[in-house]
Amino acid sequence: MKRILVPVDFSDYSIEALKVAAQIAKKNNYQIILLHLLELPHQAADSFGNGNSIPEIIFFKNKAIEKLEELMDSVFLQGLDVFEAIEFKKVDEGIVDASIKNHVDLIVMGSHGTSGFNELLVGSNTEKIVRYSKIPVLVIKKGTKEFNPTNFVFALDFSKETKKPFRRMLEFAKIFKAKLFLVTICTPASFKVTHILEKITEDYLANFDIENYSTHIYNDTNIENGIINFAKSVNADLIGMCTHGRTGFAHFFNGSLGEDLVNHAAKPVITFKI
Repeated sequence: MKRILVPVDFSDYSIEALKVAAQIAKKNNYQIILLHLLELPHQAADSFGNGNSIPEIIFFKNKAIEKLEELMDSVFLQGLDVFEAIEFKKVDEGIVDASIKNHVDLIVMGSHGTSGFNELLVGSNTEKIVRYSKIPVLVIKKGTKEFNPTNFVFALDFSKETKKPFRRMLEFAKIFKAKLFLVTICTPASFKVTHILEKITEDYLANFDIENYSTHIYNDTNIENGIINFAKSVNADLIGMCTHGRTGFAHFFNGSLGEDLVNHAAKPVITFKI
């Protein structure tokens, strides 16, 4: 059975992400793992690891267990297999490690949208998880009550190394019977003539059994603006991309584009590691 990892800090944003994870789990009979991270000073973490009793640590751990158990009783989780986990690690390290240890298939996280994560899930943690996670990461934005991505924009460069994550994306899109808008962005720094791009796209898609999609070429000042502006133009419910971890997109894309989109896009974003 497949598993979804949901990091929770008990903020409204992480609860919204959990509700989305529950919707996905119900459609696919997935298990959900609720993960809460407790960051400790180095000395305290060493003492705790050696078995010494530290009242403050025990107190916060017990409060976290209490909150997780209350959360597991939520109506929207009824009928699902839900497990809880508490880790004494940094947020980004704890999430990535837990995804590997528990053989997770998808990480679902909550976010403010354009201003990053709330409370523990702040700033660069989002970028680090997108950068280092070997499995898909779905970032849910503030105000996402129902997750039904009927219009799914997926940006890619149609390079050979994106074929494996592209196939995983197709499987995800089928869950929601989403219409795919496959877009490549042309900028002054990465210009290709239309007929060449059309040929590249045609040859790439010939390797896949794909329905309910359209292909697009969109011009903008840079890749990030192009993806965001194109997504707005088609009223996208979800934006997706392949990532290379530290180096960003393969060939056509570069830098920290995946991480920037997660922070700046107003719509949910899902990333698939190459």
